[in-house]
Amino acid sequence: MRFLPSIVLAICFVSCAPIRVNYDFEKNTNFTQYKTYNYYSEMNTGLSELDTKRFLDALDQKMTAKGFTLSNTPDFFIDIKSNEYQEVQRNNVGVGLGGGGGHVGGGISIGLPIVQANVNRQITIDFVDENKKQLFWQAVSESSFNPKATPEKREALLNAIAEKVLMQYPPKQ
Repeated sequence: MRFLPSIVLAICFVSCAPIRVNYDFEKNTNFTQYKTYNYYSEMNTGLSELDTKRFLDALDQKMTAKGFTLSNTPDFFIDIKSNEYQEVQRNNVGVGLGGGGGHVGGGISIGLPIVQANVNRQITIDFVDENKKQLFWQAVSESSFNPKATPEKREALLNAIAEKVLMQYPPKQ
């Protein structure tokens, strides 16, 4: 009974897939000059139309909280791209059959998968200064993705991604 809390914690840890984010930026950028933003009108996010709206709403909320304003004449534009991929399945069980007698041997072995491969989504967010025609900040997030998730779970995940992506913006130079 004393192991029950440890088991529950381990299950929660395994079931909660992390959101990993990598950042990059142009080191000579003066980030204080950027106060207004907008999205590219011809943006192909790779997300469904509903997920795109959810993600843009989440980004708008986080950007507003950081003091940025959505504008028709922005200081910079945001471009979003995403793709889905399956992780390579590494968990399997080997079943072998073999035999031999004398100086003759033989064997057969197959690997059986134990779990389904995870579907992941990578979302790339670019901040582009259109006046300078220059990318000045980029974040790439990776997280697990369930294509059959409810709208509420999708919204929660996209909110968490937006939060984590903008956590390090503007970067400390």
